Amino acid sequence: MRHFGQIAPAVRKRLFHREPGVFTQESPARLLSTALGATLYSPATRPRLADDVVKQAGRGVVSMVLCLEDSIGDEDVIAGEANLVRQFVDLARPAADLPLLFIRVRTPDQIPGLVRRLGPTVALLSGFVLPKFTEERGVPFLEALALAEAESGHRLFAMPVLESPELLYRETRVETLEGILRAIDKYRDRVLALRLGVTDFCSPYGLRRGPDMTAYDIQIVASVIADVVNMLARADGTGFTVTGPVWEYFRIQERMFKPQLRQSPFLEVQAVELRATLIEHAMDGLLREISLDRANGLQGKTCIHPSHVLPVHALSVVSHEEYSDAQDILRPERDGGGVMRSAYTNKMNEVKPHRAWAERTLLRAEVFGVANEDIGFVELLAAGLAE
Repeated sequence: MRHFGQIAPAVRKRLFHREPGVFTQESPARLLSTALGATLYSPATRPRLADDVVKQAGRGVVSMVLCLEDSIGDEDVIAGEANLVRQFVDLARPAADLPLLFIRVRTPDQIPGLVRRLGPTVALLSGFVLPKFTEERGVPFLEALALAEAESGHRLFAMPVLESPELLYRETRVETLEGILRAIDKYRDRVLALRLGVTDFCSPYGLRRGPDMTAYDIQIVASVIADVVNMLARADGTGFTVTGPVWEYFRIQERMFKPQLRQSPFLEVQAVELRATLIEHAMDGLLREISLDRANGLQGKTCIHPSHVLPVHALSVVSHEEYSDAQDILRPERDGGGVMRSAYTNKMNEVKPHRAWAERTLLRAEVFGVANEDIGFVELLAAGLAE
């Protein structure tokens, strides 16, 4: 697998100073957690699920969740499990590259049960998504995962979803976060990333963000994200990767506020029509939220529509300026600290405070690549859409 692998080699060479690297299902967890990118959800009941997975992989998707939980009705769970077993047999046949595949379950017993039913095709599975995760509800899921891994001899990751009311309510939030940390720290080697269920955060208050708003404009949601990052995503070796929340919109009929995309980046590369298309499909709000995700310490994003994948990946590419700064900060001769002017002569780089940022940036560069000096997200979007 590699990001932007669907783009022709000659085009990648024009776009990238350093091309995205190749990774596999067996790559180190730290690399995979960054490489997840836009994780596309699909109901497990889809009759042509195997074909859908192969098609989306060909379009640049590198991680998918096949959902047995909220996306299907209670009455469809048994049929969904049986469908997954059939579809994995089909997925084992084609020679096409597959994305990282995860199954979102409802109960702990589904994990070892599905692994047994999958048989040899479990080799195609990267792990399970664990819903409504707290210490009390989550530990049985993690124990079931450990059992399934031991029985199958195949490495399986967990991606807990943080979406419970206990995490939302102020009076129980810190205690809940402390419990979550105890649970996931015990199984640290198996926890690939933590996912945020922002739609569930809004539910107890009857809230829903519109296409002109981001998750960070809903203050009660923003406060939860801040506390999750504060306690679970620290860069001191104790933290975990936390992914960005889902963006619900893929087309809007009416707009209250002005579009959030400046015209000049699109005019410079003669991509005015691309800007119009992005605005029509509510992508300007998505692009803004992705930028805010990164600024607030989140990596990657949950996606429910294929059109959201490319914007997430385009904004995950490391700019040439970021790469230059990160390399300067991490030069061995600067281990003692200090401050220097950036190579772009537009900012201060302070070695010790910026070290963790630089390390994270170079890890992102390893999987998403580094854009050429004159390449921005507009060119990356346009190239991806042209394929």
